[in-house]
Amino acid sequence: MIKVTLPDGSVKEFESGATPFDVANSISAGLARNVISAKYNNTTVETTTPLTTDGSLVLYTWNDDEGKTAFWHSSAHILAQALEELYPGVKLTIGPAIDKGFYYDVDLGERTLGEHDFKKIEDKMLEIARGKHEFSMRSVSKADALELYKKQDNPYKVELIENLEDGTITFCDHDSFTDLCRGGHLPNTGFVKAVKLMSVAGAYWRGDEKNPQLTRVYGISFPKQKDLKEYLELLEEAKKRDHRKLGKELQLFTFSQKVGQGLPLWLPKGAALRERLENFLKAAQKKAGYEMVVTPHIGQKELYVTSGHYAKYGADSFQPITTPAEGEEFLLKPMNCPHHCEIYNAVQWSYRDLPKRFAEFGTVYRYEQSGELHGLTRVRGFTQDDAHIFCTPDQLDDEFMKVIDLVLYVFGSLGFENFTAQVSLRDPDNKEKYIGSDENWAKAENAIINAAKAKGLNYVIETGEAAFYGPKLDFMVKDALGRSWQLGTIQVDYNLPERFELTYKGSDNEEHRPVMIHRAPFGSMERFVAILLEHTGGNFPLWLMPQQAIVLTLSENYEKYAQNVLELLENHEIRATVDDRGETMGRKIREAEMQKLPFMLIIGEKEANDGTVSVRKHGGEDLGTMTVAEFAEVVNTEINKTLKKFEV
Repeated sequence: MIKVTLPDGSVKEFESGATPFDVANSISAGLARNVISAKYNNTTVETTTPLTTDGSLVLYTWNDDEGKTAFWHSSAHILAQALEELYPGVKLTIGPAIDKGFYYDVDLGERTLGEHDFKKIEDKMLEIARGKHEFSMRSVSKADALELYKKQDNPYKVELIENLEDGTITFCDHDSFTDLCRGGHLPNTGFVKAVKLMSVAGAYWRGDEKNPQLTRVYGISFPKQKDLKEYLELLEEAKKRDHRKLGKELQLFTFSQKVGQGLPLWLPKGAALRERLENFLKAAQKKAGYEMVVTPHIGQKELYVTSGHYAKYGADSFQPITTPAEGEEFLLKPMNCPHHCEIYNAVQWSYRDLPKRFAEFGTVYRYEQSGELHGLTRVRGFTQDDAHIFCTPDQLDDEFMKVIDLVLYVFGSLGFENFTAQVSLRDPDNKEKYIGSDENWAKAENAIINAAKAKGLNYVIETGEAAFYGPKLDFMVKDALGRSWQLGTIQVDYNLPERFELTYKGSDNEEHRPVMIHRAPFGSMERFVAILLEHTGGNFPLWLMPQQAIVLTLSENYEKYAQNVLELLENHEIRATVDDRGETMGRKIREAEMQKLPFMLIIGEKEANDGTVSVRKHGGEDLGTMTVAEFAEVVNTEINKTLKKFEV
């Protein structure tokens, strides 16, 4: 008999050789019907894998991320089989599950594949799925694996196998199809009830442009046709909310080929939006004891050699800028933290002076491949709402929790209520990726976990996701469409203080190293605005709107009264404009709706005589007739619903 421990801590006994499916069946028939994959002793196994030792078992269904991964990985196998049958001689390479769906990279030789081929491939995939073919794993010797793919004249699989150790190679079989695979599959193909191929693109083998270009086919699959229908409807809504589309329509930002790829230009309305976000955070930071600093856009190469950024990113970044002086080299600033370390170093601090909190809206530059650029979410020049806190070790936990409070204030004021925290730790099996001692890493990681617990955050731990200089707490926000975004980060760093030889004089009159906290609630202004645009669909919180109201005149007879209304609105600090064009009121309203303007103040003869305005809300709600002072109360009440005062 073996003992199987379940996630709730309960222990069940089974005969050796029992499978995860057997365990699921012992719990309930419903779970057995829905179980997709499993982990045993933290190793991915099939639901049919015999369990022969005591261990901990986790069962996954479609509702779990791990279940979706197995579902989509299995669907990639079905796609590969369909392509083999429809395109004889196709050379398969790799086909992983991705965040939403899966893809398979194939070499079609001289043939091409386009969207017009999707229907026949989808039909073939569903035909295979209906066969309810079981996925079965088997071990293969390296010699046999190489022989199979050499016979198929598949250099890609041969290359993969040549880099594997003999004894670690496994194949997955289903129906008449075999693929090189590590495991993690559905019980059988019949679980797949709906399939949609999403796109086709070119992709270099192993991401290297010196290698052959392959055809990448993207797809997604679901256990119910209803799920696919809902997903496609969500995609349509996402297209409407695409920040690139909305940014153009709302005249917030633009790009210019002459200026350069990945370098956004902020238009007047976008610049006003950014300024409002900056002022909002600056006000909260001032209350929290931050001091604003300003640093240059470039720095001497030696600065980034000292910080470790050059060794980590130098080869893939903008290259050094030379000057007429021999040997003098500068870099576009990739990070603000080295500059802030030197600001700290400008003064000899005492423990009584700490913590020091330096904040800056600092623009940094990082080279991204042109194919990776995407609107404001992936750019080459961006402004971080950066701050660095220098504190004593005893102050670390308290300072970290204060930063969490600031991040939560930002999220609450901007309508991001659904989020989880991710504690990102270093990979203990790959320590060469990181700088710093084991002792400092342990201190930093424990500080973050303790703060997350103390604040009652809903958090998960992700190993291997730390920055190269320290662990971090990332906030993963879900937007209105249910998509997850990383927004806001807090990092503990013992390493840069060592590298820059930062010190303070302790109560013992000896020199000590401060601890450094990196934090950016927005992350970057560019990415934050992009996510906020898509989350709100352009209907920003009222306090943030570049324009909160527009005055619409029924005719030119009311232009003078419209200007009086505008002055009164300005006195109440309400941002508004007047539309006194000779267009119909219907057209003026439609255009105001398209611009996402929160309020339309309509004035005609009655309003001009009574000293009032007729108020229409974005979306069509009629709020009736009121004075400008009464309207100002409506605006302030709505603003106060979201924009609370930051309490220290």
